[in-house]
Amino acid sequence: MRFTRALTCFILWSAVCACPPPSQNASITSDSLNQGRCLFRSILPSDTAVQVLMCVFVVMTIIALAINGCTLFSLGSSEDLSWEPRFALLKNLIVSDLLLTVTQGPTVVYCLLQKTTLPYGAWCITQFFIDTVCVFCTVLTITCMALERYLYVCQAIYYISILTTKRLNLIVSLTWLFSISFSAVITALLSLGHKSSLLGKPITGLLCEPDTLEAHLGFPRGSAVFRKVVGLVVTLLCICSYSFSYLRMYQEARNAVQPFQQVNKRARNTVMFYCSMLLLQLLPIFLKIASDALWELEGNMAMFHSLDYTGDWTSAGTLHIMLLVMLQVPPCINPLIYGLRNREVREALPRLLWWRRDNR
Repeated sequence: MRFTRALTCFILWSAVCACPPPSQNASITSDSLNQGRCLFRSILPSDTAVQVLMCVFVVMTIIALAINGCTLFSLGSSEDLSWEPRFALLKNLIVSDLLLTVTQGPTVVYCLLQKTTLPYGAWCITQFFIDTVCVFCTVLTITCMALERYLYVCQAIYYISILTTKRLNLIVSLTWLFSISFSAVITALLSLGHKSSLLGKPITGLLCEPDTLEAHLGFPRGSAVFRKVVGLVVTLLCICSYSFSYLRMYQEARNAVQPFQQVNKRARNTVMFYCSMLLLQLLPIFLKIASDALWELEGNMAMFHSLDYTGDWTSAGTLHIMLLVMLQVPPCINPLIYGLRNREVREALPRLLWWRRDNR
């Protein structure tokens, strides 16, 4: 018996036992709502924690929408920036972040307001599919942005001939094509375990993220394996491309000042900044990989250990809340890292505001 399967069974059993049994005349919707509220209280038993978490998600959602919206509008309205490849990739990243924020933020806030977990249904599947697409697209776009910087710094002579407008549009299209294809396969494999009796039933989380959805559908093995393998490959591709690109850029900058026996501190600080920001951006993915690996290792040994899973459920609930908060961090910081940190974007924002004032 797998550790996650036993853990989920214990969660559902605890929630059902903690709630009063529904009367015979109670509707299925009311029963599901009561069960969802019991599961919610198992995750967040404190009203103070609920209020704090609600404030955090509302603030982070507003910040993400405001920063991404302003940056995207300024890039789209500036003729000087719209043609540059790095800003075209940045716009693609911002669109992905906006979709992620719009689907995640309101969903979690709704669950916190209703004090219930998310019911399994059409919106749950839609939100899971869109979020999966956005996560894949974000990682692939960041990979392309690192390679674009490498070409700009280390292959400056061939930069314009390599990154033509046609090829740039092809790259952006491929990021979405691969993301949609991977997400469609994962969702389709998940739907193989779908049963009509599961519709309307609450899941064990505030968001349809992979663990909660797979637990609700009975842990379909094919979907879990495909998701973990593809996710690991895409993450490693991003890390390797990022490391290669910025290491080569640092070497080029260091060689430029080496004849003068000086250290290029600016280049070193730049590389350290972007690498540390990459770790922060990929932190939710690292958390998922670590939890998946831990559950895989403990799955075959769970039946030989103690059957008291209370501590494990508390840890699983904490891990779920941490993942929800971490998923909101990249949309908030991506425009700051790749947009507002650039002098061209900072100069474009005041011109944009002044242009709007003149047109009134």
